[in-house]
Amino acid sequence: MPFPLTVEQKQTAFWIAVWAAFFFLLVTLGPILTPFLAAAILAYGLNPSVDYLSRARVSRLKVPRSLAVVVIVLLFFAAIATLGLIVVPVLQKEVPMLQAQIPAFLAKLNDTLGPRLRDMGIRVRLDSAGIRTIVAKQMATSGDEIWSAVLASAKVGGTAVLGWLATALLIPVVLFYLLLDWHQVVARIAGAVPRRWIGSVAGMAREVDSLLGQYLRGQLLVMVVLAVYYSAGLSIAGFDVALPVGIITGLLVFIPYLGFGLGLVLALIAAVLQFSDWSGLVAVAVIYGCGQVIEGFFLTPRLVGERIGLNPLAVIFALLAFGQLFGFVGVLLALPASAVLMVAFKHLRRHYLDSTFYNA
Repeated sequence: MPFPLTVEQKQTAFWIAVWAAFFFLLVTLGPILTPFLAAAILAYGLNPSVDYLSRARVSRLKVPRSLAVVVIVLLFFAAIATLGLIVVPVLQKEVPMLQAQIPAFLAKLNDTLGPRLRDMGIRVRLDSAGIRTIVAKQMATSGDEIWSAVLASAKVGGTAVLGWLATALLIPVVLFYLLLDWHQVVARIAGAVPRRWIGSVAGMAREVDSLLGQYLRGQLLVMVVLAVYYSAGLSIAGFDVALPVGIITGLLVFIPYLGFGLGLVLALIAAVLQFSDWSGLVAVAVIYGCGQVIEGFFLTPRLVGERIGLNPLAVIFALLAFGQLFGFVGVLLALPASAVLMVAFKHLRRHYLDSTFYNA
């Protein structure tokens, strides 16, 4: 005969079921939570600045928190706009030059690869006229398929663009209200924790906050070091756009793949435009290849991984695991999420070592 459940056991089972349903709902609503998650991350990083500014006094008058939030948010997005102003002039300068250099580049490519392709039995000209002929034949043979693919991609792409636009417009609004009510939001979360666990949960929250602060400082240091490295490397190689391209690559490294990819594309375009031989492309390959090695095996594991208590193997595993589970957002959040999990596992291990199950 089963033992009847006590009132406390029934309440525990009920609230566990409620929290399980809540987390299931979060997973289900994952796509629409992106702006809220991004705004929460930004609010966590910007809140210390808002607190500092709101405690300041101007002519013996305390700065209202709402004004402090507006100032910090405007400064943050002004910094992003400044970064865009660095990127856009480089693109405006390089794209027209690239268009003018494409025929000469194709002619050089045809002179280099044409004889080798003919030796392999492949007869094709890699100049603009030859490429137009190939494209025309392909479109003539598979025009319906191409048109269908274009329509499908336009439909999907248009939906994606609208989604990204809505996210970009929603993030500043959510960020403003989160920063305005940050302490109240944290207090409400703390108030929802069962009182028997509030002490241990508060201690874990302080550990997580300390680790994430160290993570942000370590990541900032990685960005500065890489910006200096890429700018110096491209300058030594003789690139005219070494400073803006190096700064872009270094500062955007916190976004995995995107920052490095954008900087690499800009450097490759500059190499094609500026150098008449292959030396520019070789220089870009060496500089960016060494940069990836330095970042992946030295800077990120040591300056970021060690600051949050993760060894280099754990950092690499975290990036791969979270990327596999959650895609691009998972890669972006891999290390800070690992810091949170590390604190939880440390407390779980200590509880396990103190349990009668281990010591019996």
